[in-house]
Amino acid sequence: MQLQIGIDGMHCASCSANVEKALSALPGVRKANVNLALEEAMVEYDERKLEQDRIFASITALGFSVRETLHLGEDEQIRKMHQAQQRMSISWIITGLVIVFMVPHMLLKSAVLGHTLDAWVMFGLSLAAMLWPARHVYVSAFKSLSSGVANMDVLIALGTIASLLVSPLSLIVKSISPHDFAGIAAMILSFHLTGRYLETRARGKASEAIRKLISLGAKTALILQDGEEREIPIHRIQHGDIFIVKPGTKVPTDGIIVSGTSSLDESIATGESMPVTRSAGDPVLGATINLDGYFQAKASKVGSETFLAQVIKLVSEAQHSKVPIQLLADRITGVFVPIIIVLAILVFGLWLIFPSVMQAIALAIASVIPLGLPTEGIAAALMAAIATLVIACPCALGLATPTALMVGSGIGANRGILIRSGEALQRMKDVDAVVFDKTGTLTHGKPELIRIQALESSEDEALSLAHALEMASEHPLANAINNAAEARKLPAPARENFISSPGRGIAAEISGSKYYLGSANWMQELGLDAGTINLDSSLNYAGKIYLATSTRILAVFYVADTVKAEAKAMVQALIDQDITPYMMSGDNPETAKAVAELCGIREVMANVLPADKAGKVAELQKQGKVVAMIGDGINDAPALKQADIGIAMGMGTDIAIEASDITLLRGDLQLIPLALKLSVETFRKIRQNLFWAFFYNLIAIPLAAFGILHPVIAEIAMAISSITVVSNANLLKTRFRH
Repeated sequence: MQLQIGIDGMHCASCSANVEKALSALPGVRKANVNLALEEAMVEYDERKLEQDRIFASITALGFSVRETLHLGEDEQIRKMHQAQQRMSISWIITGLVIVFMVPHMLLKSAVLGHTLDAWVMFGLSLAAMLWPARHVYVSAFKSLSSGVANMDVLIALGTIASLLVSPLSLIVKSISPHDFAGIAAMILSFHLTGRYLETRARGKASEAIRKLISLGAKTALILQDGEEREIPIHRIQHGDIFIVKPGTKVPTDGIIVSGTSSLDESIATGESMPVTRSAGDPVLGATINLDGYFQAKASKVGSETFLAQVIKLVSEAQHSKVPIQLLADRITGVFVPIIIVLAILVFGLWLIFPSVMQAIALAIASVIPLGLPTEGIAAALMAAIATLVIACPCALGLATPTALMVGSGIGANRGILIRSGEALQRMKDVDAVVFDKTGTLTHGKPELIRIQALESSEDEALSLAHALEMASEHPLANAINNAAEARKLPAPARENFISSPGRGIAAEISGSKYYLGSANWMQELGLDAGTINLDSSLNYAGKIYLATSTRILAVFYVADTVKAEAKAMVQALIDQDITPYMMSGDNPETAKAVAELCGIREVMANVLPADKAGKVAELQKQGKVVAMIGDGINDAPALKQADIGIAMGMGTDIAIEASDITLLRGDLQLIPLALKLSVETFRKIRQNLFWAFFYNLIAIPLAAFGILHPVIAEIAMAISSITVVSNANLLKTRFRH
C-alpha cells in the first residue's frame, strides 16, 4: 500500500533525513521518501504488518505534526513566506543595532556608552533576537533533542546560547572579555533566518503544480435523478450516475455518453488543440470542456480513479523521487550536526585536560597562519568550543544553492527563461535526448487556415461565404476561418435560418441560397461525395472543412496547427550537439510523421495516450539516455517530472510550468539552447559555492578548535563565507554571455 502524508514542522535537511530514517525503520515499510520542499512523505508499506496510526506516531515522536490535508493551500504557503520574511527583517534590525556597538570595540578599541554597558546592551539585544524573531529555532532544537536526534537548529541553539552565557560568566572569570561574545548570537541568527526565508520561498513554488491541478476539476455535477436535473457536489457523484453536460461547461467526471453528440475541447488531457466529436458510446474525460451540443453520460470513474486524479498522482510521485545531489546532501546532513557537537565537546575537554599540548599546537599553527594566539585556562576552552560551534554554522551551505538559483533565474527571466529546479541542473550537461511534445511546443497550439482549395469561383468568395456561416461561432475551427477572412478584409454576407448540427457542421441561407459547412461525413449524409475531390496529399495531416450547397461541393478549407518557423533550425542545432530529438504526439502516425518531417525530426512517438507520456520518457531513460522533456500541456506534467530535466513552454498551461524545472516564458524555440547553456552555467556556480562552503568549514573548524580563531573572527569568517557564495553567484551576471 502507498500512503502520502503531509508533515508540518520540517525546515532543514536534517529534519527530513530524520523522518525518512524513522519511517524506513518501521516493520513492513518497503520504501520511504520524504520531500522537504513539499513537506510531505510517501511511504510504501505492507498494511498487514503495519497500521497507519503507527506511521503517524513515528512522525509525531520526532516533534513534527501530521497535517489533516495533504497539500498545503496557497494561502498557507504565502503566510509561511511572509512569516519567514518578517522574522528575518526583525532579526536584521536587532543585529544592525548590535553592529553599532560592536564595530567601535573591534576596530577602534573604544566604547559607545562605556565598555561594560556596551557589552550588556549587546547581550540584551542578542537575547531579544533569540526570544523574539528566532524563538522557534530553540523550540525546534528542544524537540529535536527530546526525540533523540539533532537537526541544524541544535547547532544554532548551542552556539548562540553558549556565546550569550559568556557575558554573565565573565563576571566570574575575569580573563574573559564579554565584548567578544555578546553580539555573536544576533549575527548568527540573522544569517540563519535569511537562509530560512530563501528556503521557504522556494518551497512555496514546489507545490503549486498540485494545487493548480486540483483546481482544474469541476466543483459540481448536474445529474439526472427520477427524470429531474439535480446539482450535487462533485465528491458525491457515484459509479453509474447519469450526468448532464451543457454547452460551455466542464465534464464533471470520466464517463460514457449515453445520448447526444457534441464537440469537446480535450486539450486539457491530450494537449491537442483540434476539438473532437463525441457521441453515444464514446468516452469522455472529467475536466474537459463541452464546446457545443448537449449530452448525457454515465459515470464510469469517480474520485481517485479519474484521469485528472491519476495525473495528480503521477506528478506527486515524480516530485517525491530523489536525484544524486539530494542523496549526497542527505548523507552529509545525517552526520554533520552530531559530529560538530561531539567535536565542540571534545575541544572543550582537550583544552581543560591537555592545555599545554593544545597551546603548543596552536603556537605551531600560529607561526604559519598568524591569526592570533589563544588565551589560557577555562577562557581558552570556552573560546575554542564556542568558536567551533559558531564557525560550523551552516549559513554558507544554506545560501549556496538558492543564491545561485536566484541569480541564474534573474538572468534567465531577462531573456525569457525561468530556472525552477537546482536538482535537475546537475544532469543538464549530460543530456543526450530531447523529447518534444508536438502541440504548442513545435507548433503554435491553435488551428490556422493554411490553404483554400476552391473548386468553383475564387478563394476569396469561398472564404467570404464560410466567414458568414461561422461569424458568431467561438469554435476553434471557426476562429481559424474567421481570422483568415479578417486578415484578407473580406466581408461577411448576411445569413438567415442558421442551423448547428453538433459534430457535423453548420448550415444557413445566404442571399436566398442554402450553404453547408462541415466534415466529410456530413457531406456524405447530404449525398455529396467528398472522395472524388483531388485533395492536396502534402497536407494529409491537416483537417478538412467542406463548403457546399445541396448539390455540389464548392471548396475545401485545410485547417491545421502550424509548425513554428524557428523549429527546424533549433532541431538542427541540437543534432549538431549530438543530442537526439524525439517528437511525442497523441496524433496518428501519419500526421505525427508529417509534422516531425517539417521540423527535421526522425524519431517519432505517435498515438501516445496522456497517461503513457511519462512511461515513454522512462523507456528512454532505461536505455541509458539522459532526457530533457519539452512540453506545454497539462498532460505533459507527469512526463516533465519524470524527465531528468523538464522544460515547459510558457505559452502553455500553468500546470506544465509549475511541474517543470525550466520554463521558457515565451513560445520561442530558440530559447531552448540558451536555456541549456544557462542551466549548465548556473549549476557550475552551485558546485563552486558548495565547494567554497565545505572548504571554509574544513579549514576554519581546525583553526577554531585549536584556539587560533577568536570567536569574533569566527563570526566574521562565517559572514565572509556567506558573502563569498552570494558574490560568486552574482558573477553569473558578468560572466554569462550568449
